[in-house]
Amino acid sequence: MNNTKCTHKLIKPSHLIGAGLAMLMSFSAASKDYKIILIHGLQTSQITNKSGSDVINDGETYWQSYWNNRADERIDWPAYERIEGKIATAWVWPKLKQISRSNLCSDGCVFVTHSTGDLVARHIIDNQENWLENEGLEPLNIVATFDLAGAGGGSELADVAVSALTGASWNFAVDAALKWWLGSDVTEAVGVLHDLKVNNARKISPFPDARTPRLRFVADGNAYLGLTGGFLKGSDDSVVASHSSCGASSAGSFGSCSSSIDTNGHFKSQGDAVSSFMPNHYPMMMSDSYSHNEIHNAQRKGNVTIAMNNVNVEDDTVGFNTFDKTTGSWFWKKQYRYIKDSNNLSASALIYNVIP
Repeated sequence: MNNTKCTHKLIKPSHLIGAGLAMLMSFSAASKDYKIILIHGLQTSQITNKSGSDVINDGETYWQSYWNNRADERIDWPAYERIEGKIATAWVWPKLKQISRSNLCSDGCVFVTHSTGDLVARHIIDNQENWLENEGLEPLNIVATFDLAGAGGGSELADVAVSALTGASWNFAVDAALKWWLGSDVTEAVGVLHDLKVNNARKISPFPDARTPRLRFVADGNAYLGLTGGFLKGSDDSVVASHSSCGASSAGSFGSCSSSIDTNGHFKSQGDAVSSFMPNHYPMMMSDSYSHNEIHNAQRKGNVTIAMNNVNVEDDTVGFNTFDKTTGSWFWKKQYRYIKDSNNLSASALIYNVIP
C-alpha cells in the first residue's frame, strides 16, 4: 500500500429533498486526509417501481456492504430521471449546496463512484464550480475520483433495453438478458436508461474544464449466466464493456486496459488493448475475479492486477504494492502480476486503503 498524500487541488475552494434531509447525513467514516463522497450506480428497482422508490434509503442500502461506514457523505439520485434533468436539478444541486455550506471539502474530497455514478460524477465535475460560484458559494475541492466498474462510456445493454422497451427490437435473447439485468417487470424505457446508451453517455460533459484525475477500477467477471455479455463489446463485467470501465476515448472491442497485461494478471502482449483514454482517466486495477455488482461490495475476494500503477496526482502518487508469480516452465512458463493481499481483501478494501 502506498501511503503518500495526494495534494491535487486544481479546483478552488415534491421531488426536491425536504428540509429534514437538507442536514448532512451522519456517517462513521474512518480518518482519511480527504473526505469521501459516494455516488451510487443504477438502481434497477427504481426503474420497475418509480412510485414506491425511497431514493435516500436505496442509496444507503446500495453501499451497506462496505463503503457506508467509511464515507463522509453520499450523493443519491433516482434512476427514473435524467442526468442533465431532475437528477442534476432536484438531487445533485441541493446536495452540492449543502456540502459547500458545510465546508466538508475545504481540505479536499474524493468521489467514490460505482457504475453510472461515474457518469453522474463527470457531470458534477464539469459544472459544480460555475453552479456554486453563481450562487455565491465555494466550489467543492474535488481532488480525484475512484471509479469502480465505471459506466461513463455507457453500456450497450442500455441501447438494447431502450430499443426493446420502445418496441423497436425484441427477441428471446434480448428478453432473457434484460430480465437478468433489469428484472422481469420492466415495461418501458425511462430515465437514466436513455443516458446510458453509449452515444448519449459519451456526449454528457465529455471534456470537463477541471482536470480532476479519474482513477479506474475494472472488473471482467461473468454474471447473469453470461446472457448479457453477448451484447457488450470486447471484455466486460456483464453490465459495462471495458471501453467504458477503462475510460477509453471511444467505444470499441477491447480486451484489456493495458497493452502488456491481461485482466487476469498474465503478462502478455495485448493487441486489443485500449490505446487512447478520455482526458485524465487512469485505469489502475483490473480483475477477472469480480463482476459488475461485486466490485463495490465486501464479500468477494480474488486476485487483481494493475493496468497503470503509481499514478501521478499533482506531486504525489497513488499506487499498489504488487508481486509477480511464475507458473509452469519452458514453453508453458507464464508470469503473472497481482496486487498484494488481493486474495485476503476485497477489491473495495484494497481501493479504500490507497485513498489518501
